[in-house]
Amino acid sequence: AAIAFALLFAVPAARAVEPPKIEKDARNPPPKVPLNTFQRFELAPVAMGAPFTEHETNTVARAKLEENFAERVKPLLAEWNARPAGDAPRTLRIEPEIAYVRFITGGKRFWGGAFAGDSIIHVRVRMRDAASGETIAEPQFYQHANAFGAAWSFGGTDKHMLIRLSGMLEHYLRSNYEAAV
Repeated sequence: AAIAFALLFAVPAARAVEPPKIEKDARNPPPKVPLNTFQRFELAPVAMGAPFTEHETNTVARAKLEENFAERVKPLLAEWNARPAGDAPRTLRIEPEIAYVRFITGGKRFWGGAFAGDSIIHVRVRMRDAASGETIAEPQFYQHANAFGAAWSFGGTDKHMLIRLSGMLEHYLRSNYEAAV
């Protein structure tokens, strides 16, 4: 009980930055051009700045997100990079950045349950022409895991929100390859 009590009162301190307000019907705008105008694709490591880097659990979330991108996004980019490039291939650099994160690890979820609170992640992805630096698209992705659902799943929904987010990026890339939609 003392641990749950301590977690309950530690949560407000962890929320020095408020989570983003996302409209339920929000949609990402299409890129300026279809992604197939590029012949090479690079995925940068996931960036995360202060104050989120100060919490070890957020670093865990970033590492798990990297793993999920490696599993879902990198194979798609490898497939596209395997196609013939021509003489002067254009390269699209994909730069994901965690704009907000509050991640509850399995251990904290086990001991604190729903009292540990919701997990939330908001990622901005800048897609730039590597040669010119021109921004082609800046989609944003948001996911959360409800505290009670995460407690019942012993942290499964906390981890699954990262899987869903990587799937959303993969879907955005795939959907905008032939035409900007």
